[in-house]
Amino acid sequence: MSFLLSRGGRKGPIICFVGLLLIFALYQLGIICGSMKYVPTAMMIAKEKYVVGPFDHKRYTYDRYMPLIFIGGVPRSGTTLVRAMLDAHPDVRCGQETRVIPRILQMRMHWLKSERENLRLSEAGISKEVMDSAIAAFCLEIIARHAEPAPRLCNKDPLTLKMGSYILDLFPNAKFIFMIRDGRATVHSIISRKVTITGFDLSSYRQSLIKWNHAISIMYGQCKEIGSDKCLMVPYEQLVLHPRQWMKKILNFLDVPWNESVMHHEEFINKPGGVPLSKVERSSDQIIKPVNLEALTKWVGHIPDDVVREMPDIAPMLSVLGYDPYANPPVYGAPDRLVSENTRRVLANGEVWAARARQFSLEKLIELSKEDEATNAPNA
Repeated sequence: MSFLLSRGGRKGPIICFVGLLLIFALYQLGIICGSMKYVPTAMMIAKEKYVVGPFDHKRYTYDRYMPLIFIGGVPRSGTTLVRAMLDAHPDVRCGQETRVIPRILQMRMHWLKSERENLRLSEAGISKEVMDSAIAAFCLEIIARHAEPAPRLCNKDPLTLKMGSYILDLFPNAKFIFMIRDGRATVHSIISRKVTITGFDLSSYRQSLIKWNHAISIMYGQCKEIGSDKCLMVPYEQLVLHPRQWMKKILNFLDVPWNESVMHHEEFINKPGGVPLSKVERSSDQIIKPVNLEALTKWVGHIPDDVVREMPDIAPMLSVLGYDPYANPPVYGAPDRLVSENTRRVLANGEVWAARARQFSLEKLIELSKEDEATNAPNA
């Protein structure tokens, strides 16, 4: 040390300091002073996930605990209409159907039902917590990133409601809009528009009504199990007849402030932050129109007489949901003035709406999608 100081000056203290740092580092690494020092096991720390808005350039974060919105129901029950009305709200984004979310949920159900698959997963160390975390991450990425971001994210894959209680396990703050519709109208729409759903025989009203009854009973049971604070049943007919009343009820249920834009969704078709259309969804050609009465009773007169006579036995869920199985035609109620005016305009300008459908390239592409949907149909 005296040598270092004699050499002068400031170099000695600096070299001593460096030496002390080296000794401390070796101690921390466990190289000196006996055994190796304990090093904690590495842990995965989730990064904050976010999407940047393409127009407002805001940063929208997302996680499993955000208040997601799920729209469910049997296909052709008004799920597309309510998602379009919600999409018109500046704070909400539902977007088009993904189809992949119900499929991944169905795969999980198949794994659980198979004793062999359960054993395989267990032996691989894949616990329920691991599986749930993986499925939640997959679904969340699809929901958050498949369209424009918004403060409230929504998913419209109708058949997910069949697994509603499990979705709540994945996303505990989620809420469900359960669209119900007169099953006779739903089945007529499925058959007349050739909507391919696994298990439905499009040549038989009787068989399709039985399948509708089975599917809607599962969803109804799930909605009841989830509870009224998490699942709101919305009758399609009443939404059409009284859109303002029901949209206020829906937005209040979702804790979303009222915005007049939800009453005019047709004005926001394919606009930034508005209502994006899918060219392969069968309802796209209908939601370009304002809310109207055109589809309410189209089914009347098309169901075979023997099926009409046995309707209470074929589809008992009609009565459970509040529909009169003997009423043919039914009386759903009187429409609001706005809806009557919309209906008059829609019926008087059929060519205008057909031209608008062509403008969005819907008619041809919906036809082209039929063959593809036959091999990729959802399972009700």
